[in-house]
Amino acid sequence: MTKILITPTAFSDGRGPWRTVLEQAGFEIVMPKVDATQLGPEALIDLVRGIDGVLASVELYSRQVLAASKLRCIARVGVGYDSIDVAAATDHGVAVAITPGTNHDSVAEQAIALITGIFRDLPARDHEIRQGQWRRNTVRRLAGNTLGLLGLGRIGKAIVPRAQGLGLKVIAYDPYPDRAFADQHGVRLMSLDGVLAAADIVSLHLPCTAETSDLINATSLKKMKRGAVLINTARGGLVDEPALAAALASGQLSAAGLDVFKTEPLSADSPLLKMNNVVLCPHMGGLDQTSLDAMSTLAAQCLVDLHRGHWPEGCIVNDQLRSGWKW
Repeated sequence: MTKILITPTAFSDGRGPWRTVLEQAGFEIVMPKVDATQLGPEALIDLVRGIDGVLASVELYSRQVLAASKLRCIARVGVGYDSIDVAAATDHGVAVAITPGTNHDSVAEQAIALITGIFRDLPARDHEIRQGQWRRNTVRRLAGNTLGLLGLGRIGKAIVPRAQGLGLKVIAYDPYPDRAFADQHGVRLMSLDGVLAAADIVSLHLPCTAETSDLINATSLKKMKRGAVLINTARGGLVDEPALAAALASGQLSAAGLDVFKTEPLSADSPLLKMNNVVLCPHMGGLDQTSLDAMSTLAAQCLVDLHRGHWPEGCIVNDQLRSGWKW
């Protein structure tokens, strides 16, 4: 029987619409007893031994892991795939599937929540009241500020009407911009440096690739307005965290809202933990119940379709495998 490993911790109870999809296809479901996202390569190799496909979280599929497995498909519950060595997966004939169009609204809401939380100083005020303090000094008004989106894909587009509804002006950089969308919604397209220089709030929505790794670094942070705010709900690898901490300490940035980090969970010795001008969340931007059900169902369907010889259009990262690929 075809064995499918389920690694997202959100599914550790074994329940969800994904289960129906997989069981109706006749797959054997394998639930791990450990958190796969925290495993090193040797332990992950042991976990995937005998497994045909994975309904995957963000565990690291390196060339070493892929070479030691008999995997045919890794179906990510989400749209990011930087935890998978795609070149190695292609070399070993492992299809890598993602779930586009399922979580953009959830990530957009998370980005807006971080922005409003920072501008209204909500985390600090909540903490102070619980400690018996009653501080009512003023905060900055959000409306009238300029939001700069680095990335105008599905998530960036979902943020635009939400941000404009809050009275924000929206500008954007994207290497392959949808100019029709920008024109329709009054989004000014600019260069990367142009957005960094003009925005009061910079929100990251680009994939993490070799070209974008540490895109936000000491140099780019200096190009931002003094006192600007950085929001990252994309990938931790986009940000040089020591440089960010330095910018927050110096006042070059007034605040940051971070949902993702280079190492997850965030290291206990990270200087970001000691900063009261940073709002932190545990990589939950894409996780509301609606999006989780949609992502997991589509990821499960990708596994089923591939097993039945049907190529899931728009979902396979290494599409070059299509010709001649078989389960």
